[in-house]
Amino acid sequence: MRVTRIIADLPVADLEAAKGFYTDYLGLSTEEFNLGWVARYTSPDTGAHLQLVTRDATAPENPAISVMTDDVDAAYAQAQELGYEIVHPLTTEAWGVRRFFVRAPDGTVINVVHHPH
Repeated sequence: MRVTRIIADLPVADLEAAKGFYTDYLGLSTEEFNLGWVARYTSPDTGAHLQLVTRDATAPENPAISVMTDDVDAAYAQAQELGYEIVHPLTTEAWGVRRFFVRAPDGTVINVVHHPH
């Protein structure tokens, strides 16, 4: 799999309540998107970023990180070939991404995702 970017998925109880700390204090003031249950915030100066997640909209568990790849179908096939647990099947989500969740051997849930350009 070719990884193009990795973003931390930070669990929060309330996006709006948490937003101020990360946007004001940490300077991640650019809101790249906000779906009501997940939002990405980025520093306009450095490009540092993270996602705040309340509860994933379609998957049974929240991921710890989101790994962007340019070929999610190949990544899915490889995860299956290697016998890794698929937590959420390969899906084209209503908000436009194609993704799946895989559990690493240490138990960490990873969102492997392709964002259309």
